[in-house]
Amino acid sequence: MARCLNCFRAISHCLCEYAKPEIDSGIKFVLLMHPKEAKHQRTGTGRLTHLALKDSEIIVGLDYSKNQRFNELLNDPQYFAVMMYPGEDAWTAKKEGFKETVAGRKLLVFVLDATWFCSRKLIEHNPQLLTLPRVSFHGQYRSIFTFKREPKPEYISTIETCYYLIKELKDLESGISQTAVSSEQTSLQNPHPLVNPDCDPEPLMNIFKAMIKDQLQCENDRISGKLPSVYAHDWKYDDRKAREIPDYLE
Repeated sequence: MARCLNCFRAISHCLCEYAKPEIDSGIKFVLLMHPKEAKHQRTGTGRLTHLALKDSEIIVGLDYSKNQRFNELLNDPQYFAVMMYPGEDAWTAKKEGFKETVAGRKLLVFVLDATWFCSRKLIEHNPQLLTLPRVSFHGQYRSIFTFKREPKPEYISTIETCYYLIKELKDLESGISQTAVSSEQTSLQNPHPLVNPDCDPEPLMNIFKAMIKDQLQCENDRISGKLPSVYAHDWKYDDRKAREIPDYLE
């Protein structure tokens, strides 16, 4: 089967068009991908995230202590490195002094691209990640990923994680700008933003929705017999009805 070399999906199901224009968020996103995710989820949301985000990278591995690229990024003085991970001590866009702590450096966000079980394994094998400030969300979100069940409702996919972080940091920068204008401190207005205030993160959700819609349609086609099952007999489709494709995917 011919595959797209960018999104790794079959050519007939290529999603690259939905990742444009490429998002220049002003943030350096580095996706630490567990080997199982790289092997078994070749078309997962981590790869689609990387496709949509300018200046993003994927590093595959379990133990990064000797990974040259990981250590280069971690020790690069131009970056302020954080780990995207929930916790009581996690910073949010609403944390007082967050912007001042970053102090004009470029935000480097390590995102663990794995199942939640494998994410814990990544942390266990990389204690240096625990030395980084944690970043999480101020708001509460629910995933639209209907094909994957997470341990908790508030756990969301890699692509949604990057999307909501960008949006929350944009809201923070917008608030700072409005404060600066209202106080007539225009010379101090947002000299070193945490995120590019002009970026539009919607291509992340566009490509994500396109992926979900494609999965739903393929499942419906297998149920109806338009597409062959992966197996000679797949009991999953015996008594199942076609699933309705939600309006938000249109």
